[in-house]
Amino acid sequence: MKDQAIRALRQLYQSNPVLAITGWFHWILAGVLMLAAQVDSRTILGINPWIKPIKFSISIAIYVWTLAWYLRYLSGRRRAVGIISWGVAGCMTAEIVGITLQSARGVPSHFNIATPLDAALFSVMGAMIGINTVMLIWVCVLFFVDHPDLPAAYLQGVRFGLLLFLLASFEGVFMVIHGSHTVGAADGGAGLPFVNWSRQHGDLRVAHFAGMHALQALPLAGYWMGRSGRPEAAQVSYMAGLFFLYLAGMALL
Repeated sequence: MKDQAIRALRQLYQSNPVLAITGWFHWILAGVLMLAAQVDSRTILGINPWIKPIKFSISIAIYVWTLAWYLRYLSGRRRAVGIISWGVAGCMTAEIVGITLQSARGVPSHFNIATPLDAALFSVMGAMIGINTVMLIWVCVLFFVDHPDLPAAYLQGVRFGLLLFLLASFEGVFMVIHGSHTVGAADGGAGLPFVNWSRQHGDLRVAHFAGMHALQALPLAGYWMGRSGRPEAAQVSYMAGLFFLYLAGMALL
């Protein structure tokens, strides 16, 4: 298992060093911030100030490595893959820098327009997420147009995962319009451990999280489905059913 993981990481770097290094940067940052959290007694909205950048660092690391893995399949699109890789790496790095800077200052990073600096940082982070979403739309279009040579169920899983990821991204726009992620109360208050999703009110981050990680869940399901031995047509049908089931779960959340 260890040798397989090392081979996969080496393959990831060889195929997309930009996103591979970006992922390593965020994993290392998460480790450093975990240490900082142990010696900082401050709070932002009732939680340790370093929890949020830790969560985002881990999430971004998973995201960029996942994207790097999928971009390998677009072998005939080297220029597009290069632009997407640098675009995503730049956007995600700028995003985590803004979040970490605000945590160091002891103020919220999102929905914070209390001062010109806070508003400027929030605007920059919003612009970075917007550009990242455009990059993902491009990836999604390429996967539907190019028909990479992959098992049908796995390819469907990648496509469906990208679609649900984009839907969750647009939910982020709704959160910005709403001015918070909590529904029925101000942000803050009692929440689940680490993720801090509200235990007392609605929280838009739950569906957002589910949609974002469809980018991993559905392709994995498609990969396993492709190894099931079922007829290809049945595999594709099962994946379509799983897509609508996952979508219904997001709507319920």
